[in-house]
Amino acid sequence: MKTPRTVQEARQIQLRLQKQVRIAPLRRRPAFIAGADAAFSATRVFAAASLFTYPDLRHVEDAYADAPLLFPYIPGLLTFREGPAILKAVRNLSRKPDVVLFDGQGIAHPAGLGIASHLGVLLGIPSIGCAKSRLVGVYAEPGTKRGRWTDLVYRSAIAGVVLRSRDNVKPLFLSPGHLIDLQTTIEIVVQSLGRFRLPEPLRKADALSKQARK
Repeated sequence: MKTPRTVQEARQIQLRLQKQVRIAPLRRRPAFIAGADAAFSATRVFAAASLFTYPDLRHVEDAYADAPLLFPYIPGLLTFREGPAILKAVRNLSRKPDVVLFDGQGIAHPAGLGIASHLGVLLGIPSIGCAKSRLVGVYAEPGTKRGRWTDLVYRSAIAGVVLRSRDNVKPLFLSPGHLIDLQTTIEIVVQSLGRFRLPEPLRKADALSKQARK
């Protein structure tokens, strides 16, 4: 993954990749899904990918990667900061996942290319954005019970959903990334939930990336 030299170059890369994003139903039911996330030190990015069977969520393996921190913190361009390490971590898995969950946005992004869409295109793997906070769009607060969700609307179109993943906790912001549709995005995330707010593959990757940083 190329690190752009300027913000303008980064936005040009986004524009080119966004044209390659495809939102469509999965071609086949996934058998393996992965979560991928990253943590930061002052100079490096530490990424982890965690692979599980689906839908029974049996843990299979983990993979790691790290990379120098080469791009500044700019909202909307965070993939250029953490993407290179996450890309390597997913590729370091011995088995290619059928779907990857990313801690961030899919198409619910100002350029229509959050980290799930961006890396989904580069990997050629169906991808889901599962973010802890909203980047764009408006929504009605979902019900307080687990599994309740409402539409996330951006530029007069449904870009994702706002899902209550546990009773009475802050919701997650889901959007399809690449090679998947919104309904399947919701189904996979709900099926991947355990006792915690984040779906299990993503929760595991989050914890592993923080451990790697330490």
